[in-house]
Amino acid sequence: MSLANRLTLLRVVLAPLFFTVYFLNTAWTVPLLWVIFAVSEITDMLDGMAARRLSQTSDFGKLFDPFADTLMQATCFLCFALDRIIPAALFLVVLYREFGILFIRNLMLKKGVAMGARMSGKIKTIAYIAAATAALLYVSLLRLGAAEPLQPIFRTVAIAVFGVSVLFSVASFIDYIAVYRTAGK
Repeated sequence: MSLANRLTLLRVVLAPLFFTVYFLNTAWTVPLLWVIFAVSEITDMLDGMAARRLSQTSDFGKLFDPFADTLMQATCFLCFALDRIIPAALFLVVLYREFGILFIRNLMLKKGVAMGARMSGKIKTIAYIAAATAALLYVSLLRLGAAEPLQPIFRTVAIAVFGVSVLFSVASFIDYIAVYRTAGK
């Protein structure tokens, strides 16, 4: 397995670890959640760099990387939705988009194309990172009992940032559909 794919695999392992640690729901979990989240995002950046620099790009990697991203992002958002920090309905939109992209990628494979990430998908990922960061900041404040008068503001910001990320998610999905529609022509 290439270095790039090992870094990607680490995110697959970190997703259930994040879920488990999240629901231990104590103050001591706060730094651990931030470490898991940060390592996940750093490995997402590094796996792509490693693949390009070491000439390790592959069709497998083009599919494995977004799978790992989706697994980690969906896990974070599931935690926040179950904790009623973000609206479950918006979380469903994210899930539907991610399953839709998976379906489109499979259709593209039938056409002989392993569709990698597009710029709209990268922008969506940045929006997801911002949303998860805002929600994790709110969770951290709650668990540490910090900034109590400001907590409602942080929750509102987390919801707003998540809402914006959902808009980017839908826009990205439309972009992927357009690519699929033109792929056979």
